Amino acid sequence: MKKIIYLGVFLCSILTNAQSLGYNDIGVLFSSEDNNGTARSRAMSGAFGALGGDLSASEINPAGAAVFMKSEASLTLNSRNQKINSNYYGTNTSTDDSFTNLSQAGVVFVYKSNNSKWKKTSLSLNYSLSKDFNNSWIANGNSNYATFIYDGNFTDDGDDTNDVIYDSTDGQKFQNFTSGQNEKITISIASQYSDDLYIGASLVSNDITFYQTAILSENNNDGAGNTNAAQSHLRNDLFNTGTGIAFNFGIISKPTDNIRLGVAYKSPTWYDLGEEFDDGYQTSAYNYTLRTPSKLTGSFAYIFDTNGLISLDYTHKNYNNTKLGPSIDFSSENQRFNTDLKGTSELRIGTEWRYKKASFRGGYHFEQSPYKDAISSDDLKGYSLGLGYNFGNVKLDVSYENANRTDVYDFYPQYTQVNAAELTFDSSKITASLVFKI
Repeated sequence: MKKIIYLGVFLCSILTNAQSLGYNDIGVLFSSEDNNGTARSRAMSGAFGALGGDLSASEINPAGAAVFMKSEASLTLNSRNQKINSNYYGTNTSTDDSFTNLSQAGVVFVYKSNNSKWKKTSLSLNYSLSKDFNNSWIANGNSNYATFIYDGNFTDDGDDTNDVIYDSTDGQKFQNFTSGQNEKITISIASQYSDDLYIGASLVSNDITFYQTAILSENNNDGAGNTNAAQSHLRNDLFNTGTGIAFNFGIISKPTDNIRLGVAYKSPTWYDLGEEFDDGYQTSAYNYTLRTPSKLTGSFAYIFDTNGLISLDYTHKNYNNTKLGPSIDFSSENQRFNTDLKGTSELRIGTEWRYKKASFRGGYHFEQSPYKDAISSDDLKGYSLGLGYNFGNVKLDVSYENANRTDVYDFYPQYTQVNAAELTFDSSKITASLVFKI
């Protein structure tokens, strides 16, 4: 019976390190971005790489800052509703949360030139919410596989008949709570050359704060009416903070009066991160680095004179290039980035039509999952709608977005006998922006 006690302690130590996100999951999470920005850009699903003239567009392609005709500032709020459904061994559990954020604030200054070729130069400073980590979900169900197996009445008396072994389960419950933000500040400079070429560059600074609390409970019994629900309980707390730096280059050209073409390169973001982890037994701290993948964006837009436009952006991002450091400490994790992840495609399509001072907008957004073993429903798919009205020196824009995807979370990764929880994410967002001419 003493061996079973030791086994129970060993299993608890394994599970303690299994509930929270691992370094590979953190690498993917911190390399991804939400769809945030001005309401005009969000109404068109962010398809602004060849258009410019919007502070969020300058984050996609910094050459877009030179498209502005006059200096302006904008401020954006959004309200996100997040529904998460978990399915664990046939039991569905749903959560429904709402969050409100300042998602964008920025200003651009336009300086016209007397030079016949370089017509104007723009400087912009923009804050945006790169990713909102606030979420919660719960998984309930019964795998019929107990992992908290131990002797609840152990005595070293040589008599095994009085031992109580909790080796049957009535169910598991896993609770996952995350919070924090990845905030981004982009400083851009861009110039217009002649009538048909815009060139820009930007410096991007990120600031990450991420919290996770994961709680795993089992309701186990010994088959004779004795239960140990109070003892079968583990909690992990994970806290990450850090800063990152990146740069961005872009070009927009007008080969004809109606066609816009754009190309932009976003470098990797180099993060310095610090971690604190508490498993209920001890607290540990560790500093490490993360290099996210770079991305390349190609854009096309067609302008229907003053009536409207259609726009398309395609972005490629190779998650294989995600790297953790020091490399000697993360050799296995970096190998898994190579074997488990892939290059992804992201497609954004948007349109805008004007009637007098009003604008009507819509869009579609698709983004592949970075995991090689992902199924089609793991890809993010969403649509957007929006309205805008120009009051003269002030513009008001509003948008609505909806997106969904699926995922899995394996809180028993050491046990092939236990399935992961299947998750469905349904997110809707209302965004409102005020734009001021200055």
